[in-house]
Amino acid sequence: MPELPELDAAVEQLRDRVVGHRFREFQVVAFSVLKTAEPPHTSLAGRKLTGVSRRGKFLLMEAEGRHAVVHLALAGWFKLGEGMASGKPPARSGPLAVRLDFEGDDAARLDFTEQGKRKSMALWITDNPNSLERLQRLGPEADAVTLDEFAETLSGTASRLKTILTDQTVMAGIGNAWSDEILHRAKLSPFAAANKVNAEQVRTLHAALQEVLTEAKAALTNVPLDRIKATKKSLFGVHDRAGQACAVCGGTVAEVSYVDRSMQYCPTCQTDGKKLSDRRMDRLLK
Repeated sequence: MPELPELDAAVEQLRDRVVGHRFREFQVVAFSVLKTAEPPHTSLAGRKLTGVSRRGKFLLMEAEGRHAVVHLALAGWFKLGEGMASGKPPARSGPLAVRLDFEGDDAARLDFTEQGKRKSMALWITDNPNSLERLQRLGPEADAVTLDEFAETLSGTASRLKTILTDQTVMAGIGNAWSDEILHRAKLSPFAAANKVNAEQVRTLHAALQEVLTEAKAALTNVPLDRIKATKKSLFGVHDRAGQACAVCGGTVAEVSYVDRSMQYCPTCQTDGKKLSDRRMDRLLK
């Protein structure tokens, strides 16, 4: 799932390329993506794109007061290319979900795509994005949370650190991948109870959060849109690297699997050499 660093990098490129251009066509290929009926998505045609921004893991595109709000879900992304002659996009038999064509001599086309069979990308058209429940529920931006705010949040819950970092109502923008990297940087177990970590560990975790996000954003800046996902993967130290050697200690990266996703960690760095219980694998081995 696209998270804060890669979306920030993408937003900068979209601002440079398409802000100031008018939508020639705004076509929804997969109508399951569209979550609002009024105003209609076709009402964006002819409007000038006046801004692109990010809130949590949502992309917001403003066109003269009207907004298209997109959540890319697990497998969504976008492709920016040269505009082409007007015409109906293909029926949804592949990854294409939404197609935006812009006017101008240097006209661009922006395609929103979603790979895989599980389709959960979402699009809202609204004149007031702050009225959307999904946005109202978001906590503060993860990279803007102060140490005092972070410490207060952790002290008030027994939830696991992994849960806190990825709960968008607590702080917005961090998902499964970067939370693994943050916890590895801080050398803390993803299963540790938030209200059980000491003051020094809280400071370490907050510093790791800021460092990982800052470094990731810097590494992804100016990377072409079609290379951002691959570049993101190259930055991982533990995420998606189960069975490989930890670059910090040389130990073997381990994994805990869930129904539709998994998390990775280094037992040597983070859990005193102990492997966390993997309930899915534990059941298979019984």
